[in-house]
Amino acid sequence: MPQTEQRHCFAVLVHNEPGILARIAGLFSGRGYNIDSLTVSEVDEEAHSSRLNIVTRGTAAVIEQIRAQLGRLIPVQRVADLTTQGDVIERDLALLKVSVTEQNRAAIMKHAEQSKAHPVYVGKNTMIFELAGHPDDIDTLVGLLRPLGLIEISRTGVAAIGRGDETL
Repeated sequence: MPQTEQRHCFAVLVHNEPGILARIAGLFSGRGYNIDSLTVSEVDEEAHSSRLNIVTRGTAAVIEQIRAQLGRLIPVQRVADLTTQGDVIERDLALLKVSVTEQNRAAIMKHAEQSKAHPVYVGKNTMIFELAGHPDDIDTLVGLLRPLGLIEISRTGVAAIGRGDETL
């Protein structure tokens, strides 16, 4: 019986040094794994540390191999599989450009309002909405707007942090 793939979000604390992102991407591509989302930001300037949030999919064995391989990279200080640690808060930011006509304007506005998306640009023929929230909420709005004239999407990628006392 084939194992099912699961979505996992890893938080990785690394020492900032040239090439670390390329090494992590190489780890994934060299083994044929895909990165669904990747965000990187410096979190401690004095310690020269950055945090990566990596969302990927795989069987339990693949996920464990990814975790172990990430932990073996020299500039990696810590790796946490947030998905297995319990309650996690995930957020993504999207900008969605929609082609607007008299016929679709009301439906577009209805879906945007229901999703709590904010218009950040209103032009004669296009509108741009901003939505920050759980990636699934953004996916839902994208699915609703696509048949109405969604013409461009820009997403930041997942930022995630575990609830409770545990830290990376």
